[in-house]
Amino acid sequence: MKGLLDSVDELKKSEVREIIKKRINEFKSFEKKTNRDWFCELCYCLMTANWKAEESMKLQEELGHEGFCDLEHKKLEDFLKKKGHRFWPQRAERIVDARKYQNIKNILKKEKLPREWLVNNIKGLGYKEASHFLRNVGYEDYAIIDFHIVDLLVKEKIIERPNTLTKNKYLEIENVLRTLGKKSGLTLAELDLYLWYLETGKILK
Repeated sequence: MKGLLDSVDELKKSEVREIIKKRINEFKSFEKKTNRDWFCELCYCLMTANWKAEESMKLQEELGHEGFCDLEHKKLEDFLKKKGHRFWPQRAERIVDARKYQNIKNILKKEKLPREWLVNNIKGLGYKEASHFLRNVGYEDYAIIDFHIVDLLVKEKIIERPNTLTKNKYLEIENVLRTLGKKSGLTLAELDLYLWYLETGKILK
């Protein structure tokens, strides 16, 4: 764990710190944004499951509120297929299915366990995607555990590689990351960006 903490501390002394600080402030700005803004971000996270985050960001920019909230199902399918989304039929279906929760900001603000609500009510959102969405709209105490993060923790001998990422295993690794965050003085939202940069050399969202 010490080696990873040292690497994070070195990044905190570099220009990466300001880039991450800016990204975190963008996430926090969602507090003042609308239900449609939140729903658009939810759809982005639905698209990223088993697909490329950077490509999903491009599609989110092209589709915007109108595409995610209003575009006819068949036209949404055609758009995603044309743009090369790997799972275009399922993603279109899940976005359209999620439209009944376009007041997602209002819903989550009333929930004591927003991640549980998302996993139980939004088809296609597991713990990783639900955590991703919550982080992107300003929640700071959820870990986004994908294969990049698992690979890094395994490489540093902090965890053993799980066979499958069950709910219990996810929460177990999240607690490991929470300990790392406390030792490095970072929230889980900040820590994720630092670890992602260490593993990929990129800061996305």
